[in-house]
Amino acid sequence: MNDDMVPSNKAAQAATTSGVAAVRRLGLQFGLAAGAACALWLLFLQLTDNNPLGPKQLMGQLLVPMAAAGSQWLLRRTLAPARPGVGRALAVGGLTVLVAAALAAGSLWGLARGVGEPALVRNRTEMEEIVRVQQAIRAPEKRNPQFEAAEMREVGQLTVNDMAAATFKRVLLLGLLGALPAGIFLRK
Repeated sequence: MNDDMVPSNKAAQAATTSGVAAVRRLGLQFGLAAGAACALWLLFLQLTDNNPLGPKQLMGQLLVPMAAAGSQWLLRRTLAPARPGVGRALAVGGLTVLVAAALAAGSLWGLARGVGEPALVRNRTEMEEIVRVQQAIRAPEKRNPQFEAAEMREVGQLTVNDMAAATFKRVLLLGLLGALPAGIFLRK
């Protein structure tokens, strides 16, 4: 039997090692870039006298699913002609989203701590107005006074930690909603 015709385990191990390194490198690069974009968007909102703690922060967070898809696409190109497989594609997208979510939540927490209580009061006021409008347009048969009062209490008691945790969860969910289908379809 000719040794040239037998596949080498060393070649398979090298491909696996380079794939893991590429997943780690691309996930961190894209995650840091998306998280930095979220942080810069919050800073932009603050500098333009908008509420960076409110719903407008979502516009910056929409970059996270695109960053996850971009990391998955670049992983495919990096490993070509080999295919990355579903596991690696989902891993690079998941790592991208996780890093971006941590940075987005951390930047919101840091900004909220830095701007202080007046910004938190302003955010609570805006959120209360949003909740009041939502309650007003709710169908009369679906209105519940106890639930509506609890909603208003909850908004009035929002803390920096609550907002940072909500940002982390929202970015993680939003990012994974984009990363999962992209990981499946961009692996080929």
